[in-house]
Amino acid sequence: MATAEYAIVTLAAVGFAALLVAVLSSSEIRGMLMSLITNALSFG
Repeated sequence: MATAEYAIVTLAAVGFAALLVAVLSSSEIRGMLMSLITNALSFG
């Protein structure tokens, strides 16, 4: 039973990683994140 649970968790982790790569490879999302980080690090 534990092996099947590990397989399910591994598949979920791979799916989440693929989604994260797809989101971060989008130039629009990347620009939005960079502007958010820039605004957070600027002191006013």
